[in-house]
Amino acid sequence: MFHSFFPKPKLFFTSAIVWAFVAVFAWYLLVEGIGARLGFSSGGPEPYDLSYFLMPENLWFYGYFVFCLGAFGCVWHIAARDHEWKVWSIWGSMLIIAVTYFGVQVSVVINNFRRPFGDLLQNALSQKPGITVWDFYSLQIIFAKIAFLSMAVSILTDFFTSHYIFRWRTAMNNFYMSKWEKLRHIEGASQRVQEDTMRFSSTLEGLGITLINSVMTLIVFLPILFSLSSYVSELPVIGEVPHALFWLAIFWSAFGTVLLAVVGIKLPGLNFRNQRVEAAYRKELVYGEDHADRAQPTTVKELFRNVRINYFRLYFHYLYFNVARYFYIQADAVFLLTMLVPTIVAGKITYGIYQQIATAFGQVSNSFQYLVNSWTTIIELLSIHKRLKAFEAAIDDQPLPEIDQRYLAREEHDGEIAADKP
Repeated sequence: MFHSFFPKPKLFFTSAIVWAFVAVFAWYLLVEGIGARLGFSSGGPEPYDLSYFLMPENLWFYGYFVFCLGAFGCVWHIAARDHEWKVWSIWGSMLIIAVTYFGVQVSVVINNFRRPFGDLLQNALSQKPGITVWDFYSLQIIFAKIAFLSMAVSILTDFFTSHYIFRWRTAMNNFYMSKWEKLRHIEGASQRVQEDTMRFSSTLEGLGITLINSVMTLIVFLPILFSLSSYVSELPVIGEVPHALFWLAIFWSAFGTVLLAVVGIKLPGLNFRNQRVEAAYRKELVYGEDHADRAQPTTVKELFRNVRINYFRLYFHYLYFNVARYFYIQADAVFLLTMLVPTIVAGKITYGIYQQIATAFGQVSNSFQYLVNSWTTIIELLSIHKRLKAFEAAIDDQPLPEIDQRYLAREEHDGEIAADKP
């Protein structure tokens, strides 16, 4: 699943995580300060237009960011010089990471934009003098420039990502087909090569981008949320809490993650079994197309009965999972506003500042809620992984998963019965 596309995947991803931690700590502890001493610091409020991307401190960071990506990519390009897919797996991944960070930067600019726009809207609604229609139009033009730039980059990124996913699928397909003699006896082998490889690569790539985006969002927005906490001095019931917004985001996200992880613990196994009973039913029908003695009413009825039982069991477990999930989603919509009631009533923030707080809190909490937002996709990925894991076991001459062993025993038993018939 991984080593067909990535060079030495365990070492590759482990080194990527370690290098990311080193790069982040080096930036905050050393490199950022060096940049400030060299004059890469503008001071004052951050721009809310495209000039944000040309701020001296941002240019300094972009250079450091490109250096970190380039250094990691060059080391692995040399170490994996004989790997067929090194350009796509190494440099393609670097490009996706860079573009993902650009998306986070766009979110920062939009968050900066919310304060002047919100304050202008508040002043206009309260009929303060000196406000013209061009004040609004000028801000809308600024927002349009940001949006069109973001849209252009997103379109090109989606195009590249589609090719990236297909290359990963191609690598898995070529690897599995080279081992076909070992794999063809596995139940649903053709489906696993044709469909599961495609679903695995696209699903995991989507989850990976989301994870990278979440981590980068935390790195960028946590300091913003930390500074915005100065406007919130009191929480309902609890009272005064230093850096209240920061701790609220962590608590609320951790609560939702643990809640859904516990409630949905049975779902991956049920989804895997669902794929199994569907594959068994489909395979019998395929045999029935070529052999008159297959797909008999009694056999088909029994196989479809297994499908029905598993679906009904799945529906039941998704019922209480969705109760917890939708309860949390609805509570999440009003949680921040409830916590800010004392601050709003005291008149300590303007509407523009509230918009900034809401956006920053949403970005941080959504990043911490990675498992909450991606749980159904993760469940699907785990079920696909279980099916492809049998391929890995067959290739490495390891014992097959128990459910595959039961299937092969049943097939062998049916073959013996057929051979005994006159």
